[in-house]
Order: sequence, then structure tokens, then C-alpha cells
Amino acid sequence: MASVSLCMIVRNEEQVLGRCLSCVKDFADEIIIVDTGSNDKTKEIASLFTDQIYDFPWIDDFAAARNFAFQKGTGDYLFWLDADDVITEEEQKKLMKLKMRLDQEKPDVVMMKYAVGYDGSGSPSFFFYRERLLRRCERAVWKGRIHEVIEPFGKTVREDILIEHRKIGTGDPDRNLRIFEKMIREKGKIAGLTAREHYYYGKELYYHKRYKEAAGVFLTYLERSDGWHIDRIDACRHGAFCMYQLGKRDEALSFLLMGLREGIPGPELCCDLGWWFFSGKRYADAEFWYRQALKTGRLAGEEGFIMPEYRGYIPYLQLCVCLDRMGERKKACWYNELAERCHPGTEACRKNREYFARIGMRK
Repeated sequence: MASVSLCMIVRNEEQVLGRCLSCVKDFADEIIIVDTGSNDKTKEIASLFTDQIYDFPWIDDFAAARNFAFQKGTGDYLFWLDADDVITEEEQKKLMKLKMRLDQEKPDVVMMKYAVGYDGSGSPSFFFYRERLLRRCERAVWKGRIHEVIEPFGKTVREDILIEHRKIGTGDPDRNLRIFEKMIREKGKIAGLTAREHYYYGKELYYHKRYKEAAGVFLTYLERSDGWHIDRIDACRHGAFCMYQLGKRDEALSFLLMGLREGIPGPELCCDLGWWFFSGKRYADAEFWYRQALKTGRLAGEEGFIMPEYRGYIPYLQLCVCLDRMGERKKACWYNELAERCHPGTEACRKNREYFARIGMRK
């Protein structure tokens, strides 16, 4: 059976590290912990699982730290996690089954789902595929000081295995933006950033509510020709979000229409377009786009940033409201029930049921 080295970088993770390592102690043949400057009990907790604990001075470069960890791994495959990642028992079983197939199938890169957002019930509401398990070789190299990545190589496969990012506390919310601004100062201009760095710099500005600056960064990013397809679509969506915050609806639409240049729109972009028309009380136009969200949701697969609610619950619920506003209350009631099936027990669907009951409509 192929051997697996878990390679992690950590700093002040005493609240979550034990939880994380307990999830993979049976999967990993070797655990490598690289500490970048903890002053809590992180190392003490790590020592309960491994004696391979190394120090690496933090130099505002995630790729450098992760590559140091990978260099310490001796397994056939290298596996990475963040300290606040969690793997449920069901997903752990999938990991073990995958491990048993590695010798036979010999993948170079295994992509797995990474959940980073959750709904009110705690279920994953936002995920994407990330390179997670990599054959140990000279091509398994991290790039990027921030939002680091390994470019897939060789035989790349996808596995239906979900890793959940379950953060506790806020950490240092300004760290990423601080690193980006340091990089821009060093390079002398934003054009010195790679396309991926350019895109994520816009996202950091957005998270910090610097909407005007973020919109400008997204716009210059979209003028580049070297950005990843999924990042370009997301930049269009977030550019529109910025414009809404600035009270500029027409400019928001311009960003969304730029998203259409990227090809057949996914359900998320369709819902964004639906909202633009809905918020302008153009309900028939909004209906069209919410129906498109349902259609493309069935065709889109799992490329890019996936938000499952945009493939059912949200368009159904919005169709309910659109149709009600247009006087088609029987259809509206029906779409509320479809939304309820997607997400049983939501307050929105409950209130809609009460409304339809008051006006004499029954499901």
C-alpha cells in the first residue's frame, strides 16, 4: 500500500490541532508538523501524535513554509491540511479506501472538495475542489506567498471526499491584506502581482469593506488575459457586490455582464442577474434568470466555486416571490414547496406558507 505523509504548517493552533490530527492519524503513515512561531501549547499537542516537529521562521510566505514541510515528507504521497480542517468519520472511510487504490491507479494529483462556508444548520454551503494529495516529486511545489497553490500536473483525478474548514476564532483578519500590501510596495505596483495574487488582493479589499478600491482591482484584473476562468467569474460577481455597496446598480450590472463573456453562466451568476432585475422590480426578467439558474445547475457539474443553495433553494424561493408579485400565486405556492424540500424548516418558507394560507392557497 502506498504511504502517505501529512505535512502541516501551524502557529498558535492549540484550540484545533488535536481535533484535526485525530481525523487523520489512521490515514497518515507519517505526520510532519512545521511550526512558524507558536507561543501556546501547539507543539505540546502535536507531540501527542508525532515526534517530527520542526521550526520554520515566519517570513510572510505561505508557499515557503509549506514547501519546507513537503521537503520533510518521505511518503509516496504528500497530504496537507490546515489545523482548523475537519474530516468526518464518513469521509475518513473514503480516504482509507482511496489509499488502498493508490498503488493500482497511480494518480499524480488528487483533488478533493474543500468546504469553507456553512448555512444556518451547519451544513456546507460553499465548496470548491483543491489539490489535496500529491505524488512526492519535484513538481509538487507550492507557489504564492499568499493564497498559495500547487498547479495540477500529470494524472489529476477528482475524488468525492470532503474536507471541512471549521475555523474557531477570528485569528488575524488583517494578515492577508497586510502581506499583499507589502508585496505591492516591494514590486512597486499592483501589475507586479501574478494574476492569482491580483484577484485575491481584490477579495481581501472586499472583505475589509474597501469597496471602491476592490472594484478597481477587480476591473484591472479582468483586463488581464492570464487569470483562471473560475477566478474571473468570481471577480465579476464580487465587482458587482462592490458596486451595490457603493449604490451603483448600473455598474453592478456591467460587472455581471462581463461574467457572461466567460461562457455559459453557472447558477450563481444566473441568480446574481436575477437579483439585479428583481431588485429593480422587473419580475418577469428576474424569473427568466432564476429559471436559468435551475437549468444550468443541472448542467454545470462541480467546476469552480460551488454554492449548492444556488442550484435549488435560492432560485425556487425567488421564483416564488417573483410569481407572487406577478399574481401567479398558485405557481408561487408550488415553488415555495420546492424550496422547502431543498431546505426543510427554513423561516422564509414557513412565513411563505403562512402567507399563502392567509390568502386561501394550499400546498
